[in-house]
Amino acid sequence: MNTVLITGCSSGYGLETARHFLAKGWNVVATMRTPRANILPASDRLHLVALDVTSAESIATALEAAGPIDVLVNNAGIGVVGAFEATPMSHIRKVFDTNTFGVMAMTQAVIPQFRARRSGVIVNVTSSVTLAPMPLAAAYTASKQAILGFTGSLAHELGHFGIRTKLVEPGYAPTTAFAANTEVSVEDLIPAAYAEFAAPIFAEFAKPALVTRESDVADAVWRAATDLTGQLRFPAGADAVALANAA
Repeated sequence: MNTVLITGCSSGYGLETARHFLAKGWNVVATMRTPRANILPASDRLHLVALDVTSAESIATALEAAGPIDVLVNNAGIGVVGAFEATPMSHIRKVFDTNTFGVMAMTQAVIPQFRARRSGVIVNVTSSVTLAPMPLAAAYTASKQAILGFTGSLAHELGHFGIRTKLVEPGYAPTTAFAANTEVSVEDLIPAAYAEFAAPIFAEFAKPALVTRESDVADAVWRAATDLTGQLRFPAGADAVALANAA
C-alpha cells in the first residue's frame, strides 16, 4: 500500500488532498504545525504529524516519524497580496521561507530514500501566478515562480534515478485562507497612492467567473502523483486550466 506525506494539512488544499488520498485507499501522513484531531476521518491509515517546513529539526523529526514514503506533496504555503512597495521585507522573507525554501528543504530531505529505492514522486503545489502575470502579487509570484523552475530542473535531474517530479498549479480560490500565517493584512499593503489602481482588481476578485475548488486541487495532486506519462504541469481549477490553454 502506497504512503503519501502531505504538508500544510490543517485546512484548504492540504486537508482536502489528505481526504482524497485516504478515500483512494492510501496511507496518509498529514502534517501541520499543530496537529488537530477530528479534522480528518478516523482511519488506521492516517498518521497526523507535527511539521514546520521552515525548521530543519522539525523536518528531520517528522520524516523519522513518518517512516518510508512513496509520495511527497509540498503543499504548505502562505500568501501576500498588495503593493510590493508597501510589503515589508520581513514578510517577503517569511513567504519565501515557506513557499520556496520550505519546499526545497522538504524535497532535499526525502531524495535520499527515493534515490536509494529508485522510485518516488515529488508533487509541488504552486499557483496560477506561474501561468500568467497577476497584479498586486509580485512577492508571492516570485516565491512560486522559483518553484516552477526548481521543479522543472529536478524532473530531469531526479528522473535519472526513477524519481518523478510534478507541479500542480491551482487557480483562484476565494474560500482559501490565502494570507494565513502572516503579520500583515491586505489593507496594510494598499497605500492611498495605490487605491485607485487596486479597487477594480479587488472588485474582479470578488466576482470571478471561474474559480478553483479545493476538490479540484486534490484531484490534480492525485493525478500528478499517479501519472506515468511524463507530464510535468497540472493546472487545477477551471480558471487555471483556461490560463494554461491560453498560454
